[in-house]
Amino acid sequence: MNQEDDFQQLVVDARPLIDVRAPVEYERGTIPGAVNLPLMNNDERHRVGRCYKEQGSEAAVALGHRLVSGEVKAERIAAWGAFIDQHPDALLFCARGGMRSQISQEWIGQACDRSLPRLKGGYKAVRNFLLSRLEPARVVSKPVILGGRTGAGKTILLKKLANSIDLEGLAHHRGSSFGRFIDPQPSQADFENLLASALIRHDHASHPVMVLESEGTHVGRCYLPKELAAYFNTFPRVLLEVPLEERIQTTYEEYVLYGQQEYREAFGAESGVERWLETMLHCVDKIANRLGRERAGAIKTLQQDAHSRQLESGEADGHRTWIAQLLSDYYDPMYDHHIRRKSQDTIFRGDFAQVLDFLRHYQG
Repeated sequence: MNQEDDFQQLVVDARPLIDVRAPVEYERGTIPGAVNLPLMNNDERHRVGRCYKEQGSEAAVALGHRLVSGEVKAERIAAWGAFIDQHPDALLFCARGGMRSQISQEWIGQACDRSLPRLKGGYKAVRNFLLSRLEPARVVSKPVILGGRTGAGKTILLKKLANSIDLEGLAHHRGSSFGRFIDPQPSQADFENLLASALIRHDHASHPVMVLESEGTHVGRCYLPKELAAYFNTFPRVLLEVPLEERIQTTYEEYVLYGQQEYREAFGAESGVERWLETMLHCVDKIANRLGRERAGAIKTLQQDAHSRQLESGEADGHRTWIAQLLSDYYDPMYDHHIRRKSQDTIFRGDFAQVLDFLRHYQG
């Protein structure tokens, strides 16, 4: 049966993929862009696995066919067929390119009269390939690190550059103690797979320079491989310098206006804003030891006062007060300390337009 093993082209083309592993395996890590349409659900997989250990391969295969038969089998084939109708160039894979993907491939061929290729070696082979692309020696273009104080708009600037890689976007986190979204971050394996895929596409585009935001080693609970983070840390930086008032406004728009809207959409108009406030208060608690208990308490009071005024007037502007306090008392001193410790050369600094123009023309 047809198999494919050009993993690099798979990433470059963003080929549609069907992951036929059980949901629990998919959640631990998958190939970027893959949809989970499993041959067996978690319970079925567990039962077959236990049977394999107790009675051997033949009995386990027989149990699997009994569990996935009749209407259950028809539903799963129908789900594969619907996806293939929308994505005729799809591929499928299981853990190692073995029995589960082979069975799925055969059933699709029998029911849909389609010859759907499967990935040779399955997820494990692609995972090993992607991990190899996270080695510093495989990074072709020259990194340059974009730095700047919290709220300067670094992520906004990155999105205007064709040669950037947005680590915060890959990690689904804003990169600060307040940066968690409602939706969870990817698993560590998924973050690594997404990063490797971004590096592959960047390399394929032949950009001489790669622009990255200064993130240290962690973005929320996701972390860069140690050797790769150290490698990025050896390259020069460009500093985005923005007045405090502009930084307050950017932070207000992202964390308050957008943040509250996200919570309203998830939990309803009234409950959403209350839950958003609880999250903001909890975020202050998380940094209270470094911020100082007295200052943390003062900021929480400002948050609650702003929330009360918002409930009365419908205006959220009062939240700018605690944002200003937080930037001045916590993030700016931390940034100053961080800059003093960094060994990279600063090759340029300027405002948003100046830095954007510099990075668009910088060739390393």
